Amino acid sequence: MTRTPSEPQANASPPHRAESSVVVGVDGSAGSSEALHWAITEARIRNVPLRAVHAWTYAGPLIPSLVGYPYSAESVDSTVDDQRQAAEKMLERATSEPAETRGIEIERVIAEGSAARVLIEAVEANDLLVVGSRGHGGFTSLLLGSVSQQCAQHARCPVVIVRGAKAPDAHEGRD
Repeated sequence: MTRTPSEPQANASPPHRAESSVVVGVDGSAGSSEALHWAITEARIRNVPLRAVHAWTYAGPLIPSLVGYPYSAESVDSTVDDQRQAAEKMLERATSEPAETRGIEIERVIAEGSAARVLIEAVEANDLLVVGSRGHGGFTSLLLGSVSQQCAQHARCPVVIVRGAKAPDAHEGRD
């Protein structure tokens, strides 16, 4: 089963489900890829559906007319549609590549908003939320990303933070 809502739902809670699922945040980063593989394995072990969630935000200028070029409502709508479609393609590609997805029910969800808020709102108490320890955030030196930290603190379900493979130390292998 694949579901990709065409319109984002601002501040909407997910419909109540009696069945639990494994929910995984996917942003195209190496960390989210590792989280996706972990979540696929867990969904198979639990025999529950997998819900892959991708959050996106409009990345256009806030007030384009102030930066020297005109805009119209149509151009803004088209840019938003292009970004939403790119998000849908990225999520489809990321969740279709792993061979181990065969036989697992996968629901793909695209939602506009901050990653932490979207993921926290996507889960219920009977779910399991899986996130990578580092995503596409700007602070690559942190051990724990802000999204994974916010999810761990605020999600209403158990959260698994998948730590990526350790990067090789610059001094390893030197005499």
